[in-house]
Parts: sequence; C-alpha cells; structure tokens
Amino acid sequence: MSDPNACALPAPAAAPHREQTRTWPSAGAQERFEILRRAKTIAIVGASDNPARASYFVATYLRGSSPYDVYYVNPRATEILGQPAYASLAELPVAPDIVDVFRKHDDLPGVAQEAVDAGASTLWLQLGSWHEGAAEVAADAGLSVVMDRCVKIEHARFHGGLHLAGFDTGVLSSKRQLLSR
Repeated sequence: MSDPNACALPAPAAAPHREQTRTWPSAGAQERFEILRRAKTIAIVGASDNPARASYFVATYLRGSSPYDVYYVNPRATEILGQPAYASLAELPVAPDIVDVFRKHDDLPGVAQEAVDAGASTLWLQLGSWHEGAAEVAADAGLSVVMDRCVKIEHARFHGGLHLAGFDTGVLSSKRQLLSR
C-alpha cells in the first residue's frame, strides 16, 4: 500500500508566513486530469537525490510509472536517479509542460517567474504548498495553476492506482478511467 502522505512537504513548527485565507480557485479534478493528460514533460524543482525526501519518491514514481520525460532541477546536484540535474529551469533542454515545485514558501513567487520564463504550461505546487502570489504570477502569464496537490497521487488516482480517498485500491484494470465534472 502506498503512503498517501509521501508527497507532503515537512510541516514547520510555526508558519506565520503561510497565507491563512485561500481565495484562489482550486483546480478541479477534471482540470487536473486534463493537465496530466496533455503533459509530456515534468520538471521537478527542488528534486533531491535523498531517498528520504518527498521529491525523490515522486521522481521515482514518475520515472517508473508514468509516460513523462522527467527533468530534475537542483543547483546542488549533478545527477539524480542516473539523470542529469539542472541548476535552473532556464538550463533545461525543453520547455516543461509541468513545473512541479518542492521549495519553501518564500521561494515560490521566484520559481513561478522562472516557470513563466522557461515557457512552462503549468505551475504545480506540491501538498502543503499554497501561495496565491505565485499563482498570480503564473496565471497572469497564461499558465495553469495547481496548488496543494501531489503529482504522483493525482497521476495514480486518474490511472486506477488510487481510490479517490488517496489509498491504494489494489485493483489493476485495463479499463480506461473517465472523469466528469
């Protein structure tokens, strides 16, 4: 059974910088499904070569269980999971469809601008990560925005690997999953 919290960012003891009121409209299930369906490339910003990190777990899942070309962005790493690591989104050899972000709250507006500058289509902030200022930067440039969701969990959910509550169903099926609003 997979751990539904494996994608979660560590919770700080006190987070006064976190926005308490959420006014940004959350991307619904159908929108998340369409984003993942259209995507060919995912860049993981804050990727780690440490197996204890959520970004490593997500990267391992995406490499082995999804059709995406995955790129790792970490200025302190040269290689992650046997693939090159890039110092920034600007150094990627492609414009990523999804920029999946594992960075601290205060870094998110800057990462959002980097995603815009890199030609990304979607800014995706991981579980526990919500920043309306970063969302505005991305949305104003035409990017889709997903916040406080895990790419791994959402991909598995839409492809029959997870129940809507987030746990492993144990059911393998070739039946195509259809979503409706």
